[in-house]
Amino acid sequence: MNMLLAMLMNITLSILLILVAFWLPQLNIYTEKANPYECGFDPMSSARLPFSMKFFLVAITFLLFDLEIALLLPIPWAIQTHNINMMLTAFILVSVLALGLAYEWTQKGLEWTE
Repeated sequence: MNMLLAMLMNITLSILLILVAFWLPQLNIYTEKANPYECGFDPMSSARLPFSMKFFLVAITFLLFDLEIALLLPIPWAIQTHNINMMLTAFILVSVLALGLAYEWTQKGLEWTE
């Protein structure tokens, strides 16, 4: 009986939420609110715009460094053990990240324009 009641309530709530989702947007239709807005680009223009390769490379570099920084998050908890191997490993990881950042910087990999 409890299972039937729970299923009935779930179905009723789902139908109610779907009806509200379809009913609410029809209350006030403004042309400005109805138009999609994507970063200042006109949505009705051609989708085949030239894409900056420099932007792509900076985005990939950011993604790689962002993921590598996620590896640094557990280091404070791991260093609490005062294990010399852990401290050495953390130092090497941070050094490799710093060297990678320095290399990208010297190779002008972080600049938007030429």
